[in-house]
Amino acid sequence: MVRQSSSNPLEKLGLHSSLDCALHLPIRYEDETKLSTIGSVINSFGVVSAQVQGYVIRQEVMYRPRRQLLVVIRDDAGDELFLRWLNFYPSQQKQMAIGQHLRVRGDVREGYYGPEMVHPVVKAVAPDTPLPNTLTPVYSTTAGVSQLSIRKAIDKAFKDADLKAQFSEILPPDILKNCYPGLSLPSLWDAIHTLHHPSRGDDMESIQNKTHPAWRRIQIEELLAQQISLGQARAQRLNRRAVQMTANPKKGGALEKFLQDLPFDLTRAQQRVWQELLQDLARTYPMNRLLQGDVGSGKTVIAALAALHCIDHGYQAAIMAPTEILAEQHFRKLSVWLKPLGIEPVWLTGSLKAKEKREAQELIASGHGLLAIGTHALIQEGVEFARLGLAVVDEQHRFGVKQRLQLQQKIDDVQVDCHQLMMSATPIPRTLAMTFYADLEVSVIDELPPGRTPVVTKLIKNERRDEVVAGLDDEIKKGRQVYWVCPLIEESEALQLQTAVDTFQALQQALPHIKVGLVHGRLKVDEKNQVMQSFVAGDVQVLVATTVIEVGVDVPNASLMVIEHAERFGYSQLHQLRGRVGRGSAQSICILLYSSQLSLAAKERLQTLRETQDGFVIAEKDLALRGPGELLGSRQSGDAMLRFVDLQNEHDLIEKTKELSSQLMLHYPEVSKKHLDRWLGHRADFLKA
Repeated sequence: MVRQSSSNPLEKLGLHSSLDCALHLPIRYEDETKLSTIGSVINSFGVVSAQVQGYVIRQEVMYRPRRQLLVVIRDDAGDELFLRWLNFYPSQQKQMAIGQHLRVRGDVREGYYGPEMVHPVVKAVAPDTPLPNTLTPVYSTTAGVSQLSIRKAIDKAFKDADLKAQFSEILPPDILKNCYPGLSLPSLWDAIHTLHHPSRGDDMESIQNKTHPAWRRIQIEELLAQQISLGQARAQRLNRRAVQMTANPKKGGALEKFLQDLPFDLTRAQQRVWQELLQDLARTYPMNRLLQGDVGSGKTVIAALAALHCIDHGYQAAIMAPTEILAEQHFRKLSVWLKPLGIEPVWLTGSLKAKEKREAQELIASGHGLLAIGTHALIQEGVEFARLGLAVVDEQHRFGVKQRLQLQQKIDDVQVDCHQLMMSATPIPRTLAMTFYADLEVSVIDELPPGRTPVVTKLIKNERRDEVVAGLDDEIKKGRQVYWVCPLIEESEALQLQTAVDTFQALQQALPHIKVGLVHGRLKVDEKNQVMQSFVAGDVQVLVATTVIEVGVDVPNASLMVIEHAERFGYSQLHQLRGRVGRGSAQSICILLYSSQLSLAAKERLQTLRETQDGFVIAEKDLALRGPGELLGSRQSGDAMLRFVDLQNEHDLIEKTKELSSQLMLHYPEVSKKHLDRWLGHRADFLKA
């Protein structure tokens, strides 16, 4: 196996050997096989993507309105095209000297000077340089590593005499054929070779859109490795020992008293989910359950029930949240519920003073702290639980995969594992649940508590901002409170966005008789808490905030939310923010202020938010836009788990591959191990989080 030298920049991409290079498959392809004349593209209607070539006849650095590089090329027919760069280097100017022949590729559109390409791909070539006869692969890269150096490394890898043997067939051909009838799959070696070096005879369209049989073989291989890893994780969990808590609540225990004193009835959905948890906690192996519920559906009550059930059985419970605001929300709510029962939660976050932190750690280590609530400080050095039986991780996708693994490793005992409950107000689309959560049982709270009314969402142009400000007065006269959310703290010339500080000052001037508060991420914890407490108490009527209030703020009296520059927010953020209102019985409104210069994607996003409050519909849209990495938190691990599978459109392939993984683990355990080692190696642990 050819190994790259230790000083090679390719190592930044994890390309240490010929095998690594071969498995570094293209993320897309560029079509450089066609050449258009300048005349044909400048006379076309609308924006045209094309490749043209010609001589440089002019090069100039201009300062209208900002510094930019302007280059003009002319072809043999005498037609001219402008090329423009807003960011450029001296080396580019040298490459495009007057008289140089260039081949350029990009979008041609009408510009200030005439038809132009902005930031095109440029190659200095001889006039008779032949065109490639196949697609040009484009690879994922990082700063300092060029496409050319990656292609050279991959070409070198394919000259390694030992490489082909490393792609020998592992999967039994009969099972492969039976699981995917109608698919004419190539060998793994042929598939790898085709994708790096597509030939003229290959179907270029299917290679581009990743439906070619070579891509199908790779997608199956990758999905299979993931499903085997998850299947093994589940099998291992079923063989581990956990604290067994009887399904019947303890007579006279804290849980029974809590249910008796609860000032509201659990919804049918909450009752169903609670029964599912009771069954899990009564088993001999650790629970690994994901609890999904839209904002305001009552997940915290379920967490409290599970914690009290655990405490009644003589064990500790812990609740971990990604931000102090969310953790404090849990702490305040659970303190009110549990102190009458004689249980005082322990508060542990990174912002505590050394003495307070030490006292909290001592309570946890001694076992006197029956319930610990905090941030990632719960998994830091110096925190040892005496008898931890249950860990609840809220907004689990906000934690990195490594952090979730660390929680498991931190709390695992040599003999007994603790149960885990993960909660999320960001619904996981079905396709993600099928592929990434095969080792999790999933519960869904699919109804809101009685008395909650759906939030009315309105789209209003930013030009009508003054009308919205005037409307705040009417809402406050009704005794209600208002959130006003801004996307930035400080002014940004690039984005030209209104800041939270400016908005705070403007609202103070426009509404001098109203108490306005300001919260953002750069405030000290004490200052932030003071403003939040004033808003909760009703002393502050309008709270101007950044997205620090995205989760964890529960003020039933707040019935109006205004989100400035809503087009700058993603699906999930807008949905989460909107969930901060509509938590009381009054009709609530969410106003999305937007700029008139909307992209098509932003327009679709805002319209979707106006038309639906179904978190699962919004999650599917979010998945299509961002991919699984951000939704799951797996990007923080540095390893994209599924690089080549389109989760939106491959339900059938996913189902068949799950069946294949079950057959292999049952009948061919050695094959499963070899397959896993080839595709995941050390990364397999990330799939078990």
